[in-house]
Amino acid sequence: MTSAKLDAIDLRILDVIQRDGRITKLALAEQVGLSPTPCWMRLRKLEKAGIVSGYHARIAMRVVAPVATVLMEVTLASHRQADFDRFERVVRDIPEIVACWSVGGGVDYVVKVMTRDIDAYQRLVDDLLEREIGIDRYFTYIVTKTVKDEIVLPIADLLPASA
Repeated sequence: MTSAKLDAIDLRILDVIQRDGRITKLALAEQVGLSPTPCWMRLRKLEKAGIVSGYHARIAMRVVAPVATVLMEVTLASHRQADFDRFERVVRDIPEIVACWSVGGGVDYVVKVMTRDIDAYQRLVDDLLEREIGIDRYFTYIVTKTVKDEIVLPIADLLPASA
């Protein structure tokens, strides 16, 4: 199933479940205007196609404990595929690195790190540098305030106009 094959009901299903992943089958069916069985079959099809990749609880970590959220730009010294692969393999195994994007432009990666405090962040960076995974430069941006951190995607707005 590709985005071009999603119809209005599929889009409604996606919109509803991303807002409430714990919704019952019956409530979902009512909200999208289907009977429960066809609605559930559509949802299973969206899951099998990889369009729905999981269901998660969103944790307000700052309510649990103080944390430091840091964005880091990383530039590698060499740009061979093996260098990118090595960096990405290490990043995937570090739990404090909660997101990593390969980007175009003046840097190679933007990394989101969450640690107990700035000292813990610096220890993580020191460890990365000691591993010699090809980091040439990095820049640190400490998040002082979250203005928007949306998890609900504007699905209908992101699709081509003809979809």
